[in-house]
Amino acid sequence: MLTIRPARPGDIPAIAAIYQEAVRTGTASWELEPPTEAEMLKRFETITGGGYPYLIAEMGGTLAGYAYASAYRPRLAYRYTVENSIYIDPARQGQGIGKRLLLALIDDCARRGFRQMVAVIGDSGNLGSRKLHAALGFTLIGVAPALGYKFDRWLDQVLMQRAIGDGEHSAPGELSRT
Repeated sequence: MLTIRPARPGDIPAIAAIYQEAVRTGTASWELEPPTEAEMLKRFETITGGGYPYLIAEMGGTLAGYAYASAYRPRLAYRYTVENSIYIDPARQGQGIGKRLLLALIDDCARRGFRQMVAVIGDSGNLGSRKLHAALGFTLIGVAPALGYKFDRWLDQVLMQRAIGDGEHSAPGELSRT
């Protein structure tokens, strides 16, 4: 059974393990050195302290994946737009966990008053992420070719976007940072 809930500081070791593996072996993240648990905790506190959601998925008492939203850009005009990040334990990929997590994240962001969500996908070859986002209503808004360099090759950055809540169809109200 899959359970999705807000992440807690005690989840950081498992979150860090998933992310560290992604940094070491994949191109979803363009970090070159895996961050420590202490750094991951600092990032978690910054994200949640800023009023953004940070969720985890558990299966059988084990953390299977996590997702969070954060500021898309620092300028005030972007305050209703978030960027999503989602990472699934490699042993649990392809089981629908990413879809459930991303749906929960979209719903949480809508409740908080955010209006747009952008996926910054760190490699045009990451078809799993592209298909997941497309299945949940994200549309391709651009590909920046050869923007990053990792594993001795150039990587494209793919941008996908979807409206959340009312999207652009009404003026936004105050953000609910809960």
